[in-house]
Amino acid sequence: MRGLAGKAILVTGSSTGIGYAMAERLVAEGAKVLIHGRDRGEVDAAVARLGPATAGATGDLAEPETAQAIVDATLAAFGRIDGLVNNAGIYPRGILGETTAAFFDHMFAINTRAPLLCAEAAIRAFRAWKSPGAIVTVGSINAYCGLSNLTVYSMSKGALMTMTRNLANTLGPERIRANQLNVGWTWTANEDATQQREGQPPGWQNHVPLRHAPTGRIMQPEEIAAHTAFWLSDDSAPVSGQIYEAEQFPVIGRG
Repeated sequence: MRGLAGKAILVTGSSTGIGYAMAERLVAEGAKVLIHGRDRGEVDAAVARLGPATAGATGDLAEPETAQAIVDATLAAFGRIDGLVNNAGIYPRGILGETTAAFFDHMFAINTRAPLLCAEAAIRAFRAWKSPGAIVTVGSINAYCGLSNLTVYSMSKGALMTMTRNLANTLGPERIRANQLNVGWTWTANEDATQQREGQPPGWQNHVPLRHAPTGRIMQPEEIAAHTAFWLSDDSAPVSGQIYEAEQFPVIGRG
């Protein structure tokens, strides 16, 4: 164990995909986890699979009040909150020249505003308990540029890097840490469905060009979960304000 035993952690968007893998890893390392999602059936199923160290809450992060509600649910379930993983996010495609205000606002509401509101709610709880806390925000390699059909998504993730550094700079004296994982291409059921809709054949994830994945495959959710557990744990303290590239290749200076 690495300093996670007994800690209560909220993971947004954790009923499926990468978030579920994070919850599974945290439970395996002794933490208690609040499973969050929009679909009650998916949340209940995740809680049933992961067992008594978990509890569930539903809520749409596009609604501002959800952030406080799920932090309150964590406190109600476990009596405390020691960590927050801002994992939930959306990545609909867009076309340059056709971006609408509604598309932009929805993307930023979930990918950028919600992580800030969740962080603020968690910070209030950390302060109330006068104890250190850890925030890990899931960003994306796309934050540095991104593809032409992911312009608004990339912008939403770029803003999170500034948020993470700002939180760390502000909260350091209170021993509240904030770090970010800029995650590279990772397999999930949703990503699989997206790629197949865009013309990729079943099993595409095992035949990715080495240019995009030097190991010949894209990353798996459990691999991202391992990095998340480290940044939440006491093993990574007192480091804060870091943007950690969870990717297979160097982001800067790549030939």
